[in-house]
Amino acid sequence: MVPIPQYPLYSASIKLYGGTLVPYLLNESQGWALDMADLKESLEEARAEGRHVRGLVFINPGNPTGQCLSVENLQELIRFAHDEKIVLMADEDQRPFVSAKKVMFEMGEPFKSGVELLSFHTVSKGTGGECGLRGGYVEMTNIHPGALEQIYKCASINLCPNTIGQVAMSVLVNPPAPGDVSYQQYEDERNAELASLKRRAQMVTDAFNAMEGVTCNFTEGAMYAFPKVKLPPNAIAAAQAAGKAPDAFYCLKLLEATGISTVSGT
Repeated sequence: MVPIPQYPLYSASIKLYGGTLVPYLLNESQGWALDMADLKESLEEARAEGRHVRGLVFINPGNPTGQCLSVENLQELIRFAHDEKIVLMADEDQRPFVSAKKVMFEMGEPFKSGVELLSFHTVSKGTGGECGLRGGYVEMTNIHPGALEQIYKCASINLCPNTIGQVAMSVLVNPPAPGDVSYQQYEDERNAELASLKRRAQMVTDAFNAMEGVTCNFTEGAMYAFPKVKLPPNAIAAAQAAGKAPDAFYCLKLLEATGISTVSGT
């Protein structure tokens, strides 16, 4: 199960490995909030069609929507995964955030030891945003030892990240601690980066919302803004005449007119 809108590598990877994507919709009118009713409906429909739903991924903060899930949302997801016997995959690349593992442990039993959780993080996102460096990890909680063994086998046949990527990952998971010489500088730089990202998020969303026919929810915790463009009837008719989806048609025309490359939401 994958949220819609989603990071497109999920749908691409699922197709590549012969899986089936089961979408669940985020609620744009509620700031791209999680809709548990739609989540349950999507699961029931998939099972009614004979699909064996094995996992559910959520992206927090959202990519490309930029919203942050509340503690209540995370608790709902954890209960859902526990009750439905589904592996929970937490895409938490855009830190800082409230981690699913922390919430799960605070909920106590039966969730603390009864939910299979995979938590993902990478050096290319978060406050540092070292997008040119490649390195990441998955933390596995309550995963069966036999499954862990198979995961390690698959990982062992891949090439490792380059040296600088590994160094960056080491710094990510071992930041300066209170009392270290560099701790205050680290905190000052990190807080300055967060403040700068917040200012830029406000600037971008304000600019989108000032445009005619464009609306955009505020970006709470990621490096993305996800605007909605309302196309006039004539533009939709022109797209249909050209045999293209309206949003794809808009992106192509924007590229031709301005040289700006965009990706359609659908």
